[in-house]
Amino acid sequence: MKTRKYLEGGIEVSELGFGAWQLGVDSGWKAVTESEAERMIRTALDRGINFYDTAPNYGNGTSEERLGKVFKTLDRESIVINSKFGRLDNGIVDFSSKHIQGSVDRSLKRLNVDYLDSVIIHSPPREFLDGNQNDHYAILERLQEEGKIKAYGASVDAEDEIKTLLNTTNAKVIQSFFNILHQDCVGAFGLVKEKGATVIAKIPFDSGWLTGKYHAESTFTGVRDRWSAEEIRTRARLVEHVKDIVADQPSLISAALSFCTSFDAVSTVIPGAISEDQLIANIDAIQHPIGPELRAALEEFYREEVRPLQLPW
Repeated sequence: MKTRKYLEGGIEVSELGFGAWQLGVDSGWKAVTESEAERMIRTALDRGINFYDTAPNYGNGTSEERLGKVFKTLDRESIVINSKFGRLDNGIVDFSSKHIQGSVDRSLKRLNVDYLDSVIIHSPPREFLDGNQNDHYAILERLQEEGKIKAYGASVDAEDEIKTLLNTTNAKVIQSFFNILHQDCVGAFGLVKEKGATVIAKIPFDSGWLTGKYHAESTFTGVRDRWSAEEIRTRARLVEHVKDIVADQPSLISAALSFCTSFDAVSTVIPGAISEDQLIANIDAIQHPIGPELRAALEEFYREEVRPLQLPW
């Protein structure tokens, strides 16, 4: 597993990280048992994955708890943990700064660790991103001084949101919706590098579309029932074009993951996996980097065909 810089002075992280939403009980995915969760985490560790992304609201704390049962058996310095704040373990969404301290303390307890490598504000409204207008960042700075966290940032998706955060705070971690069909955040990558920050790329498969398993006649339930019939047809058409562009690659999922890691602002990419087989497939897929010509072709495809559509999430 290749590694990349994450935080200044810290250990490098695996370019494929472990997104742990699916480990939580009743997290909107196919159920994962506790034994299956432990097996997946152990497999990830054995295959060289040392970056783990979780949050208090993933299964109302059970994602963090399941990670913590394994983490307590490890050398803490061998793993990198990112958790979040704002979407709380009791199901309430509240970005008030008064909750930061308690949220971090509860995450530390569930994860069985004494510090978090990073904690990020979990997809907040844009008014919370300006460090000149919010006291959140003074509290996060204090938690750094106390040694409870090493860095902080936010999960934000738009170029202007990332720039606001980086220009008004000392944030060093950006988690962003980034894939072949959603490239808006790339416009902020230059500033990310300038500020010595880093990007965690989330949703690299565009909620499953870039795995190739969906088509124009696909139907959806649960968290994926948000698309209209027209949006499904549009996505299916775009994915078919992507397949043509990446035809020389080992697979569509390989191209999707490697597109994200072709940008040096990105430290790690975190696809979800609901089984050990999916996890291993992702590990195998990321072993095939794409070249500059293919990346340029995918960027041009986005500029010319995708961006004008303003494709919804």
